[in-house]
Amino acid sequence: MSSFGRFFTVTTYGESHCKSVGCIVDGVPPGMSLTEEDIQPQLSRRRPGQSKLSTPRNEKDKVMIQSGTEFGKTLGTPIGMYVLNEDQRPHDYNEMDLYPRPSHADFTYLEKYGVKSSSGGGRSSARETIGRVAAGAIAEKFLKQVSNVEIVAFVTQIGSIKMNRDPLNAKFQHVLNTITREKVDSMGPVRCPDTSVAEDMVHEIEKYRGNKDSIGGVVTCVIRNVPVGLGEPCFDKLEALLAHAMLSIPASKGFEIGSGFEGVQLPGSQHNDPFYFDEESKRLRTKTNNSGGTQGGISNGEHIYFSVPFKSAATISQEQNTATYDGEHGVLAAKGRHDPSVTPRAVPIVEAMAALVLADAVLVQKAREFGKNIVS
Repeated sequence: MSSFGRFFTVTTYGESHCKSVGCIVDGVPPGMSLTEEDIQPQLSRRRPGQSKLSTPRNEKDKVMIQSGTEFGKTLGTPIGMYVLNEDQRPHDYNEMDLYPRPSHADFTYLEKYGVKSSSGGGRSSARETIGRVAAGAIAEKFLKQVSNVEIVAFVTQIGSIKMNRDPLNAKFQHVLNTITREKVDSMGPVRCPDTSVAEDMVHEIEKYRGNKDSIGGVVTCVIRNVPVGLGEPCFDKLEALLAHAMLSIPASKGFEIGSGFEGVQLPGSQHNDPFYFDEESKRLRTKTNNSGGTQGGISNGEHIYFSVPFKSAATISQEQNTATYDGEHGVLAAKGRHDPSVTPRAVPIVEAMAALVLADAVLVQKAREFGKNIVS
C-alpha cells in the first residue's frame, strides 16, 4: 500500500511524470511550529541535478503546504503537501511500449495491475520519495522537540570502495558520535565523511557514467539521543520497523544494524555489550555498541546505527540484450536522464524514513505510558 505508520502516518501519492507528487501526514500533534521552510532543506538535498554525479533532470522540488497548518502552527489535522513535476520528458520513454527495462518494475507492475505508467517508473520511481522526505522533515522536527533526536546519514561505500564500518574501530565511532549533515554535505557530491576514500568514490562513479553504466553503494545512518523504550516485542521490534522502512526505498537491497553481518565472526564474549553506570547521564549505558542501539528490539539509549545497500541504477544508456513484451528478442538502450549512482541522493531519504519510524514509535510509547498512568 501507499501508507506507512500507525500513529504518525504518511500516505504518498504520484508517479514520476504526473502533474505532482506529494503526501498527506496524519497524527502530527497540534500546536507545533511548521512552515515550508522547515521542509524545503531536505527536499533540496534530495532533488535531482545537484551535481555532475546525479541525473541532470532539473526540478526545483518546491514544497507547498495545502492543509493542516494555520499561522505557522499545526492544527492536529492531516497535513497535505505537494511538489510539482516540472521538467518532464515522457517522449524519452517511448521504448517502454515495446520493452520491459531490465531489472526495472515495468514488467512486474504490468503483471500486477494489468496496466502501467506509460512514462518513467511510475510509483517505482524515486520521485515518489518526495512525499516521504517531506513527511520525514515534519517527523524530525517533532523528534527534535521530544528528545533532541539527531539523524544523520552518509555514504560509506561506492562499488568496491568503502570506508571502515567496524563498530570497534575508533575512527568510525568518532564519525558516529560527531557527524553532522553540514559536515556530510561539505564533503562534496558523494557525501562520504572519510576523506581518504571520498575522492576515489567520485572517480568510481565518473568511470561508470562515462561507460553509460551505473554503480551501487551503501548509506550508513546514525540516530543519536534516542529515548529508551522505543519498539515493541516480537513483530514490531524497532530494528524490524527500520528494516521495513529502509527496504521500501527504491533500489535498496538489504539492511544491517550494529555489527551486522560482520558480527557473526565475533564470539559472544567479544560481541556482548557490557553495562556500566554513567555518572554524567545518571543511567546505565553500554561500553560497546555492537547491538546498534537496540536490545530485544527495544531502544536502549545508545546510538542507533545501521547500513543500507543500494543497487546499481537499473536504467542505463548502454545497449542491453532483452526481450519485448511479446517475447521477441531485442536490444534496448534506454533514453532519459538517470543517476550513475543513486547512493548519494538516497542520504536524505534514509534520514526521512528513520524519522518516520521513530516518530511513530514515540507516539506508540507515549500512548502506553498514558495508559499506565491511568490505571496506576
